[in-house]
Amino acid sequence: MQDNQTPVTDINVEPEAAPVAVVSRKEKFIKEVKSFTLIILSVLVFRSVLFEPFKIPSGSMIPTLLIGDFILVNKFSYGFKVPFSDWFTDPVYITGPKSPERGDVIVFKYPKDTNLNYIKRVIGLPGDTIEVIDKVVYVNNKPIETKEFDGKKIIEDMDDRYKSYQFKFMETKTGNATHTTQIDVGNDYFANYYKFTVPKEHYFVMGDNRDFSADSRRWGTVPFGHIKGKAIAIWFSLSVPWPGSEDEQESLKFRPWRIGTIID
Repeated sequence: MQDNQTPVTDINVEPEAAPVAVVSRKEKFIKEVKSFTLIILSVLVFRSVLFEPFKIPSGSMIPTLLIGDFILVNKFSYGFKVPFSDWFTDPVYITGPKSPERGDVIVFKYPKDTNLNYIKRVIGLPGDTIEVIDKVVYVNNKPIETKEFDGKKIIEDMDDRYKSYQFKFMETKTGNATHTTQIDVGNDYFANYYKFTVPKEHYFVMGDNRDFSADSRRWGTVPFGHIKGKAIAIWFSLSVPWPGSEDEQESLKFRPWRIGTIID
């Protein structure tokens, strides 16, 4: 007897599932470490060749920069550097380099201890003669332009330790920069400085707080290779006295009106 039944196909059979990749804890850890390392490296490269933040710890640049100002420094103002090339020696430049201009506010490695960073204003370029007579600065035998004005507003913002001095405030023209300098009438320590010629590839720098600045008048000039960049703006301003320091009795000062100030 012939069997006329048609075979039944099982339509409920599911296709074989694709294999699922299993990521081990070790592989996941390695991936996270690579991502973290890439982020850190990118930040370090950014700080090395583009922009770097600094905090102002002293009053040598008052009234342009106050204690507690946080500033942004343009690291490629004088040419692009090979990343990290300035960590242990003078930087290697990809483009340029070009010389700072008179009046620039620069951050540099302190020549007496390159582990420290200083900030001052460029007064003398290579080959210039610098002289100070009765607190008037002469560049190439010509006095820097100054005009005295009332600085009551500046004194209000100033750190408490400086408010007892007899300051004169001067609108000053240094190169293309128009800025304010201050001198202490009762301080004759820096009243005069002998005529000096700035060496090749070196820069004579001074603080805008003329009588409270350890600068080229005291320790000499800054080699070009020590310059980190040009200070361009204030992005935050908060002065916090350190416990146990001479400023312990000073009050905390938050200055939101200084945020965004362009440094000239």
